Amino acid sequence: MVQSQPTRRGRPRADEVEARKAALLDAAMDTLKEMGVEAITMSAVAARAGASKATLYAWFGSREGLLTAVVERESEKSVRSVRAGLETSAPAEATLRDYCVGLLTMLTSPESIALNRASMTSAELAHVLLRSGRHRVGPLVEEFMRGAAERGELTVTDPADAYRELWGLAVRDTQIRVLLGEPSPTPEEIDEAATVAMEQFMAAHQPSA
Repeated sequence: MVQSQPTRRGRPRADEVEARKAALLDAAMDTLKEMGVEAITMSAVAARAGASKATLYAWFGSREGLLTAVVERESEKSVRSVRAGLETSAPAEATLRDYCVGLLTMLTSPESIALNRASMTSAELAHVLLRSGRHRVGPLVEEFMRGAAERGELTVTDPADAYRELWGLAVRDTQIRVLLGEPSPTPEEIDEAATVAMEQFMAAHQPSA
C-alpha cells in the first residue's frame, strides 16, 4: 500500500500576505494608541500580533519602516475618504461642510493623535505624515473648490489659499488642544464647529446674486 505524501504548503497567497501585514500594522497602531511611540519595538509588535520578528524585519526592514507603513496606511484611508466625499453632485457648501466634519473627526481621532504625537519625535516621520496626508488631501479639496468656482457656487480666486482658510476656520485650536491632552470633541460639537466654519467661509466666498 502506498502511503500518501503529506501536502506541502506552498508560498502564501497574495491575500494571505496582505492580511498578515494588516494584522502587524493593526498591532503597531494599537500599541501606538495605548502606549505611545516609545513602546513601539519590533519585539513588542511581533508578540502582540503573534508573529516573528524575522517576518516583521522582512516586510518592513526596521522600526522606522514599520512606523512609516502605519502612517502611510492611515493616511491612505483618509485620502480615500476625502476623495469619495468630494465625488458628489451635492451643492458645494454642503459638500465642504461634510468635509469639515470628516476633517475634525479624523484629526481628533485616537489614530491621528497617536500618529501626530509620534511624528513630533522624528523629522523623517513628520515628513512622511505631511507627504502622505496633507500634501495629498489639500490638492483634492483645492480642485473641488476650483470646480465649484467655475460652476458659480463659490467665489474663489486662489483655491490653495481658500483651502487654508477653510482648514483654519474648521480646525482652529481643536487639534492642538486634543494633542495636549484635552478630550476629543463630541460628534455634536464637531457638527456645530463645521456649521459655524462654513457660515464664516461662505460669508467670504458666496457668489454675488
